[in-house]
Amino acid sequence: MKEKLGVSLRLTVEVIERIIADVLMLNMAIIAAFVARLLVFLYLERQSIVSVSFLSSVLDESLSDYLNSAGLLTLICLIIFWFSGFYTYGRAYRGRYKALIVFQAVTLSYLLFGFLTFFVPFLNPFPRSVLSSAWIHTVVALEVARFWSYLWKQTIRAESRIYAEPPRVIRNILVIGGAGYIGSILVRQLLERGYNVTVLDALIYGDESIRELYGKPRFEFVKGDLRDIGSVVSAMQGIDVVVHLGALVGDPACAIDGKLTIEINLAATRMIAEVAKGFGVQRFIFASTCSVYGASEQLLDEKSELNAVSLYARTKIASEEVLLALAGDRFAPTILRFATIFGLSPRPRFDLVVNLLTARAMVDKTITIMGGQQWRPFLHVADAAEAIVRCLEAPVELVKGEIFNVGSDRENYQIIEVGELIKRAVPDVTVVTNGEDPDERDYRVSFQKFSNRVGFIPSKTVEEGIEEMKWQIEKGEVSDYRNPNYSNYKTLADEGMAVRIHRDDPTSPLYLAGSGFSRLDATPASPQP
Repeated sequence: MKEKLGVSLRLTVEVIERIIADVLMLNMAIIAAFVARLLVFLYLERQSIVSVSFLSSVLDESLSDYLNSAGLLTLICLIIFWFSGFYTYGRAYRGRYKALIVFQAVTLSYLLFGFLTFFVPFLNPFPRSVLSSAWIHTVVALEVARFWSYLWKQTIRAESRIYAEPPRVIRNILVIGGAGYIGSILVRQLLERGYNVTVLDALIYGDESIRELYGKPRFEFVKGDLRDIGSVVSAMQGIDVVVHLGALVGDPACAIDGKLTIEINLAATRMIAEVAKGFGVQRFIFASTCSVYGASEQLLDEKSELNAVSLYARTKIASEEVLLALAGDRFAPTILRFATIFGLSPRPRFDLVVNLLTARAMVDKTITIMGGQQWRPFLHVADAAEAIVRCLEAPVELVKGEIFNVGSDRENYQIIEVGELIKRAVPDVTVVTNGEDPDERDYRVSFQKFSNRVGFIPSKTVEEGIEEMKWQIEKGEVSDYRNPNYSNYKTLADEGMAVRIHRDDPTSPLYLAGSGFSRLDATPASPQP
């Protein structure tokens, strides 16, 4: 029966708010009517001497009438308003005769109230002047409120049409750190998909990873330090999406110089994000790490407590906070917490556990596993790049202001299990387990959120990555895995490189001071290579 009448009895928050507003307007109208009566009385009696006791008796009478009967009038109005569609949005109330419906409902309420107070002995009827005045005040108040609401909604809609930007077609992408381990693969994937790609990179590890791309259509390279606001502004021109991969990566590399790590990983991130926001860049994809979880025995998701055990992880957590604080209607940062990466890239790395152990197994025929019981999630470098592409191509409302773990639930392994997989691929290797690992990290991670939201499922397993690495070494594609260029730590530990980085340090003290430097422990540690 309710459905046939089009009446809903659900009390939503919006309905409650509208009821409260109407109750307030109704009672203010009644009070205004009593006040108007008193003022008219004083005006008519202005030539006479009005005693204080007389005024007091009039006020007492008015207060008594209000307290005795205003509640009944309010209840009657709410019932009639409800069935007139004020709160259920009945068809008539939503039509062109809304003002007439309001007038009719208020009039009917006052007539019913007047009828009841006339025939019910214990109810004090309002004076006729108050009743008629309150009726007028109520009609005016409710009509004006609804007309104002209508005008406000129309204004908002008009301004939304004027200022709302149509969904931006993504054409131009800036990859900061595009010559790096993930970036050099990502750039190629983006070019294959038809995007215009600009790379900003200081080429600390050389340009071999992107050298073949120079001069290709839709590719532009800007050599510059990501701490240099001039280089960032130059690279940001006409950009639709920023992918920020530039950082000192890895616990040992970051432990060499804590202040430098904070400058590059945190202060520069803040500056880059603010420049991007100022240039109207809507999407900002930031590469974070699952290392922020530190050590835990639970299966961790994006809502799990963070427990950073290294400066590298702490700078990533602080950067995440900075980016999410900048989020707004026109700036949509997305945080991707990558699992431990492995696999071949145009910029090879052999300071990552799967890559390093596989190379040692192939070349040295022996691998040493420290501890072995600690858990790590793993992700192939090509899948990491694909995850970024999927993220920037997803509808912005699905990824805006979100943090995602990126990896595969099936690729959570204990380090000793990685050793067993390598032993299976390289049967003649000797696997040595050596006591406890000084690395405190130990975590398993759930990647369901990103999979459900974006539909991303990594395509390569750790076993496939080991076979891939084995094949490349057998072919001679990797000349010497010990080459310092293949290790972030060894490259940054080189004295000449350290002098060059510090010499070119253009970081603004303003950004460094506002980056949360004081909250991070920048004391250099003694890293494990």
